Amino acid sequence: MAGTRQHTLTGTRGRVAVREWPAEAPGHVALLVHGYGEHSGRYEEVAGVLTGHGAAVYASDHTGHGRSDGERVVIEDFEDVVTDVHAVAELARAAHPGLPVVMVGHSMGGLVAARYAQRHPGELAALVLSGPVIGDWELPRRLLALDEIPDTPVSPASLSRDPAVGVAYAADPLVWHGPMKRPTLEAFVRTLETVAGGGDVGALPLLWVHGDDDRLVPLPGSRTGVETLSGGNLTERIYPGARHELFNETNRAEVFADLTRFLDAVLAR
Repeated sequence: MAGTRQHTLTGTRGRVAVREWPAEAPGHVALLVHGYGEHSGRYEEVAGVLTGHGAAVYASDHTGHGRSDGERVVIEDFEDVVTDVHAVAELARAAHPGLPVVMVGHSMGGLVAARYAQRHPGELAALVLSGPVIGDWELPRRLLALDEIPDTPVSPASLSRDPAVGVAYAADPLVWHGPMKRPTLEAFVRTLETVAGGGDVGALPLLWVHGDDDRLVPLPGSRTGVETLSGGNLTERIYPGARHELFNETNRAEVFADLTRFLDAVLAR
């Protein structure tokens, strides 16, 4: 996307790479929080939708991901990632003082975004969770029970019904294509418990979007986490047949329309 800007912040565990997609005379700020093994550069299309909707969009590469420092896909403590995302929010607020801030977290980024909302009440105008790792996600417990983590990368076909998405994912050098790592799995287990016990987000408007054929983060487990997190101001959109990456799915125009409609309702208040 033309006009994308690059920033570098000093994070909790080294340099953090940040992308900014500017908007002309923005009315709000949108913070994108990416998922496990990927990076913010995969969010060009959703960033374009949001800038077209009047948002100045920012997204960082988490530690161990993308262009940021750290051993690949090692996150020893998700609280550090939340702190890094907060630094991105501060960067955005300094550039756009007084504008409402919305956060969109996908998959692992949904876990980070949920924890952010718990740690920083009152800072967000809206929270959007896409296929979030929250609630009862059994994968890390199952892998940790093994003596050795199997070298089984994410299947590109599990991401979207659009074959081009899987092809691009498999060819992306900034995507991690190796096994999950034990410190990250342990951090997932701890943070799932922390979020589950961290209380709800009160009146914060929450949009939850999920595919009912999500094989990476199954719908029923996420539902328990979302319902615990929500303070009652919940909008839910479940898409039949959709897989994990809703912003890259074959029905993404529908998903984007639901997203912008939700933001319109929130920001009009």
